[in-house]
Amino acid sequence: MNIIGEKQAAITGIGQSAVGRRLGRDPLALTIDACLDAIEDAGLTREDIDGLSTYPGGSVPGAPGFTGAGITEVHDALRLNLNWFCGGMELPGQLGAVVNACAAVASGLATHVLCFRTVWESTAQGGGSRKGIGVGSGAGSGKFRARGATMEYTLPFGAASAAVWIAMYAMRHFHEYGTRREQLAQIALNARANAQLNPNAVYRDPMSMDDYMNARMISFPFCLFDCDAPVDGSTAIIVSRADAAADTRKTPLRVEAVGTALHGRPSWDQFDDLSTMALRDAAAMLWKRTDLKPKDVGVAELYDGFSFIALAWLEALGFCAVGEGGEFIEGGERIALDGEIPLNTQGGQLSGGRLHGFGMLHEACVQLWGEGGERQVRDPALPKVAVAAAGGGPLGGCMLLSSER
Repeated sequence: MNIIGEKQAAITGIGQSAVGRRLGRDPLALTIDACLDAIEDAGLTREDIDGLSTYPGGSVPGAPGFTGAGITEVHDALRLNLNWFCGGMELPGQLGAVVNACAAVASGLATHVLCFRTVWESTAQGGGSRKGIGVGSGAGSGKFRARGATMEYTLPFGAASAAVWIAMYAMRHFHEYGTRREQLAQIALNARANAQLNPNAVYRDPMSMDDYMNARMISFPFCLFDCDAPVDGSTAIIVSRADAAADTRKTPLRVEAVGTALHGRPSWDQFDDLSTMALRDAAAMLWKRTDLKPKDVGVAELYDGFSFIALAWLEALGFCAVGEGGEFIEGGERIALDGEIPLNTQGGQLSGGRLHGFGMLHEACVQLWGEGGERQVRDPALPKVAVAAAGGGPLGGCMLLSSER
């Protein structure tokens, strides 16, 4: 298959700051820690970095801690000399920032692009309730108000949170395909089992099916353990032009394919198929850009902002048929570390912490480089191909990585 584009890009380094609940640290400091870590991991210097990319940028009104630093702050703090930079929210999910970096190096606009994503929701919202994205409180009224017209069919019914919007998709899947909570629970139980092997995970206590079923309900069918855990932390990824990657410290991870498509409406509640999301289109595009197949994938790091999103990604990416996700994950054996497709090996966002998508790509690289420690997948050798995916609702992007040259 003669696809040029992303195949001219490679991931050469990764970095991560401290990750935790209510760290109380300046978010720019967390960002710089992650960025310097990634640059060192790649064996580069700040002088080598000529591109910068991020999601969502420097400010998101109404969502405290949803972003911790923007392009300008990091550019200045690291004293970079840039040929290309890009940041913003209107992307195919969080990994759109990394896909942009792939396009930049493939087109010759940059050689080594530093991509970063920082959150500090745990500290920023630590004194109050968790806030929905893009929703602020009315001045003195105690009522929610929408920013723009995207929530005109949800806010009047009190649906101000993605917990409600994604629960709607899950309920439709339950209705159409007979999916059950006991099946969905395996996403959370698997994440917690893997988090117990990850010293950086925020929730490491054992979890049983009874613990899950008895947890307080958030928005049916989601209980507390179906919802990701807000944290403070930053993740950084170095995307390099393939012909320049040979000079880096580690074996470059080739970007085999990306998926960014959105063929349905850009809406949380008006999508054409409410049993799936934008990830349906992004996943289909990814497989059209490679000769690899789902059976070639050794590890899957799939966005679990809510547990159902990970199930929907499993279906969309072809690890099981559409509608069969509940049956596929029932019992948890197929998605375990030694299973058919190891899922969210670091604990995902449900137990590892909500690093908002970039953590999934970071972990895919960890696994391909064999740096997972106790949670490292070996069957019997290291995985050679990994898929990372992020986003839900009308946002979705995915990347297929290979450690083979």
